[in-house]
Amino acid sequence: MNDIKKLSPLKTNCTTCSLHDICLPIGMNKNEIGELDEIINRSKPINKGLYIYHSGDDFKSLYAIKTGSVKTYSVSADGDEQITGFYLPGELLGLDSINDNKHPCTAKTLETTSLCEIPFANLEDIVVQIPGLGRQLMRIMSRELKHEDQALGLLVNKSAEVRLASFILNLAQRYKERGYSSIEFNLSMSRNDIANYLGLAVETVSRLFTRFQNENYISAARKQITILDYYGLCGVAGKNRQPSSILTND
Repeated sequence: MNDIKKLSPLKTNCTTCSLHDICLPIGMNKNEIGELDEIINRSKPINKGLYIYHSGDDFKSLYAIKTGSVKTYSVSADGDEQITGFYLPGELLGLDSINDNKHPCTAKTLETTSLCEIPFANLEDIVVQIPGLGRQLMRIMSRELKHEDQALGLLVNKSAEVRLASFILNLAQRYKERGYSSIEFNLSMSRNDIANYLGLAVETVSRLFTRFQNENYISAARKQITILDYYGLCGVAGKNRQPSSILTND
């Protein structure tokens, strides 16, 4: 298997990272950030299709995504894969492993990805010294729980159209939070992955992408998505139309 056994060192730090305002260091002073920097192992870009960890592996570290994207999934007794999440820059992998000290799912890169590995034992030590870091970790955990609740909401009594439109809008909002374009972005996940995550047939997802294009909600060229009619897509998703949430970059 193409496992990531050890991250290669890379010279960078939290202070200069473009994701500083949404990752762990938010609200910390330079000295505190320096202490956090001391325990973080950063990677050079990792190729697509590599495993960060497998279901059942011992939990040792959290992983912050610096660039790229990752999917997590579990495998049933019948060998069927069930995708449990997609992770973007600034998001943490491994939070669901803290309680049992085991990873409940497998994490795999969807594209070339850079990671910051945060050994959890070291993190626990410095959280005692830096109360603000503990608060930020709790905020991130709360944010992840919110994302999980939203994901579950997509699968409960929702039509296929609502699921896909909501999925696209959720990605747009998450990209906006990270300083990227919320109107034009790449889908690093395949149509099969999207269908698996949303509990739909891949043919249904492909048909809906075609329909959304024909109705001028979006433009899709290979993996690049452009939102042409944000209000219309909100209508399909059954969401309130608040242009400031996605259409502005304030």
